[in-house]
This record gives sequence, structure tokens and C-alpha cells, in this order.
Amino acid sequence: MKNIYTHKRWWVLLFFAVIIFSPPSYAKETSVYYGTSIEQFEYRFSDKSGESFNWNGDAFIGTDEIKLKWYGSGEINTKSGDKEELENRIMLSKPLSTFFDVKAGVRLDTPSKEEDRLYGVIGMTGLAPQWIEVDADIFFSEKGNTSARLDAEYELLITNYLILQPSVDINFAFSDDKAIGVGSGLNSIEAGLRLSYDLVDRSLSPYVGISLGKKFCETADMAREEGKDLTNVSFVIGSRFMF
Repeated sequence: MKNIYTHKRWWVLLFFAVIIFSPPSYAKETSVYYGTSIEQFEYRFSDKSGESFNWNGDAFIGTDEIKLKWYGSGEINTKSGDKEELENRIMLSKPLSTFFDVKAGVRLDTPSKEEDRLYGVIGMTGLAPQWIEVDADIFFSEKGNTSARLDAEYELLITNYLILQPSVDINFAFSDDKAIGVGSGLNSIEAGLRLSYDLVDRSLSPYVGISLGKKFCETADMAREEGKDLTNVSFVIGSRFMF
């Protein structure tokens, strides 16, 4: 990864985040909590893209006032072994209201076939009305590009153990980054529907489902020029874990 330290914009964001999220001094002893949640740990089967292994999860340690979090996601082609996607984020989060946290930190992408990218990140996460889980982020890359992502999901309890979970992931870029195949405008939307069963409380929940992904606008044009599919439908089988 070249010239990371010559780009100062994301350093300013990180400095701002450290100042804002610096933990306050407490007169009383403060409890420290920690945990790990793997939301997606699955195989995907598709006629177009073949088989892949995907994961998406996070871990945290902290107090009620401030937490240090790791977010990670990735996709590995099971035939070639290539990392189609690999993203890691280190974030600080702090309550903004009863249902929402504000967060800031850094993100590093290291896929096999594209350039590495380092980003500064600011965002919010929490529960929207109707108990919809929302995660919204803005990314500022080392190359000076800005992009945004919105994740939303909902858990519909069919029984106390059987849960239907629809989800959507929307990516948008404010400028081109052709080296990683991203064009300005709406980049992609991925929608999923997973049916899970809680075997051990919320600690182990195997599921089956379907995932639909589609590229749009200039990103679709770039993918078309490279001979890539613009739409992909996958059947998934996996499990959620919570520790």
C-alpha cells in the first residue's frame, strides 16, 4: 500500500474521533463489558459466481459510556482461494441517544485482486422506529474519495425460536475510484432473506436463505467492461454466533 502517510485527511478525522470519544473520568467504579457477534458465517452457492465463503461480524470491549469495536467482513472464492472482499474496521463508539450510538475510526480493505485502501470512518448505529437495526457510515479514503454505506435489517419472530431476517446493504460513492472498480453514484445494493432457528438461546442460530446483489450506474459500466456479472443471486447456508 503506497503513500498512506502522505494523505492527511483521514488523520484529521482520527484525531477528532479520539478527542470526542475520550472517556470521561468517573467518580464510581465502572463496569467493563465485552462480547463477539458473528452475524453471517455462511457458504453461498450461485450459478454465475460459483461458491464462496462469507462472513460478517464484530467484537467490542468497553463501558456503557464508550466502547472499542472491531468490525470485519469478507468473501473468499472457494475455488480460486481469492479474497474477493476483505474489510476490517477499528472504531470507537459512544451513546448519542437512548437508541443510537455515534462512532468513528479507521477501515482497511485488502482484497486479493484490487488495490488496498485505507479510510477514515464516521457513522451512527442503532434501532430505528419499528425496531429496524440501522448502521450508517461515511468513508474518507487515503486517495481523497468519499463514499457512504447504509445497512438495515429486521428480525421477524415467527416463533420464539424461528426468525425471518430481511436485510439490505446500500453503497454510494461521491467520486470515481477506478482502481478498485468504483464509480460515482449508486454502486451496489445487496438484499438478503435468511430463516434461522435459535438452538442455544441467541448463541447458536443456523440458517438458510437467499442473497441478491446488483451493481448500478458507473460501477456497473466498469464491471461490464471487465466482463463481470451485474446481478448475482445466491443461496446461502450458515449460522450466527454470539459469545
